Amino acid sequence: MSWNELEHLFNRSLQFTFSRKKLLFTAPVLILCGLVVVFCKSLARGSGNWIALSLTFLPIFFCSALLITAGIVLTRVYHHEVKSLPFSFRRTFRESWDLMVQVAYLTLPLILGYFLLWTLLGVFYLLKEIPGIGDFLGVVLSFGPFLLLLGSFALSLLSVTLLFFLTPAVALKSSAQFQVFETLLKRFRSSPFSNGVFFFLGILPAIVVVGVMMLAALITGKSYFMAEHTFASGVQLFFIMLPFSVLLSPAVIFFFNFSAESHVWMQRKLKQESS
Repeated sequence: MSWNELEHLFNRSLQFTFSRKKLLFTAPVLILCGLVVVFCKSLARGSGNWIALSLTFLPIFFCSALLITAGIVLTRVYHHEVKSLPFSFRRTFRESWDLMVQVAYLTLPLILGYFLLWTLLGVFYLLKEIPGIGDFLGVVLSFGPFLLLLGSFALSLLSVTLLFFLTPAVALKSSAQFQVFETLLKRFRSSPFSNGVFFFLGILPAIVVVGVMMLAALITGKSYFMAEHTFASGVQLFFIMLPFSVLLSPAVIFFFNFSAESHVWMQRKLKQESS
């Protein structure tokens, strides 16, 4: 891949990002994701460490499932935009509904895998509470929670990665099957560096936007928030989440636009290598 090709893909993805219809479609999805995060964060306050950990990771998987379904619609719309084909958001959403449900099911193994890790982590918490020997077992078996939490982080990263690679792989198909993962593995093996560069560039705007807004939210919380009650604090987070979601929408749209561009580029490369 040359620098000019990469620049062309990036610029075209950015060109079709700031669309009013796309923003009006994406913002409510992100607000729904924000509601899940705020709800779980509010419940986690005052909860035990084991419950708090589950409420920290679960929003990642549920939000990934929501975003990957929204990404199906955004990718199909982007396909029409690039080819200058007429399209209707309502019709595209209606025709994509069955596929969106199927893709959501593909994320279930990640959620079930996390629940398994979380359950095993609870066993270690129970062992630590055994009278007399609990502290000793907690020290000796400390490697267990470390590995389980490491696995939870790995599953979280995998769910975000699937947003980028799985969405365009199934968006223009009529159905989503587990065989699509074989195609993705073949793509990774053919050029891991190119795939890594594509993913980094695609998620970079979202990282920058989230980082800046998280910093602003942190400073706001330190200097302005006065509510200590869990309910009031949750309401404050809700009202901050609304502009947060709207401002993040362009970065999410670009993420799916660029994922579609990278998928098409990699498919062409695989065809050239096989011919």
